[in-house]
Amino acid sequence: MNTSSNTPWPLPFWIAHRGAGKLAPENTLAAFRLGAAHGYRAFECDVKLSLDGVPFLLHDSSLRRTSTGSGLASAQSWSELSRLDAGSWHSRAHAGEPLASLEAVARFVQANCFGLNLELKPTPGQERLTGQVVGREVLRLWGGVEAHLPLFSSFEPVALEGARETAPGVPRGLLLDSPRESWLDEAQSLGCVAVITNYRLMDAARVQAIHAAGMKALVYTANDESVVAWLRANGVDGIITDAVDRFAPDH
Repeated sequence: MNTSSNTPWPLPFWIAHRGAGKLAPENTLAAFRLGAAHGYRAFECDVKLSLDGVPFLLHDSSLRRTSTGSGLASAQSWSELSRLDAGSWHSRAHAGEPLASLEAVARFVQANCFGLNLELKPTPGQERLTGQVVGREVLRLWGGVEAHLPLFSSFEPVALEGARETAPGVPRGLLLDSPRESWLDEAQSLGCVAVITNYRLMDAARVQAIHAAGMKALVYTANDESVVAWLRANGVDGIITDAVDRFAPDH
């Protein structure tokens, strides 16, 4: 049974990947602001837990690629993480940009009435815990206002289970990067409202199967005009893109 079926669909068609995660340092408020400046009203980002259980934005398990830190992010407290520079790796213009807490992101999107796709990106071994903690925090930060709740997504079904345990009314989407026979059963058993695939996996038959199951069909990360045209013609419900400077979002 789809436990989130009564929650309004929270996202417009166009969603900016990791904020404007190529034009600015990914998963930072600078990237969100730049995406908003290009007209985007919804954002995808990755969320994981610090050592002391604070949800914050980071794609990798390691800090090295996108900050001045090193080692596992989950091994450091939020006090330590919040002092890192998460912008200078990208460009001088963004030097000093901090890692973004989920709380800071919540304030930004709520102030602007933006949509948010929160990808649960747990450090390995913290799948269920990450879902549980982020679920609780979303209910606290959003105050249970259903019209503006984010969409949870994850490649990890256990993380989505954790989120359902603590925040059953927040909509969920299953992420797919490679084909497997059980994907539709998994999405339905998790009460998902959407399936979000690598754009290369999405074909007309998969769109039809997702729609027949009463779910939305979304893709990531489509940046090519011909690919986008095909996806739109075949009924895809949303596109996550890096190309915020090339695709003008229609709301």
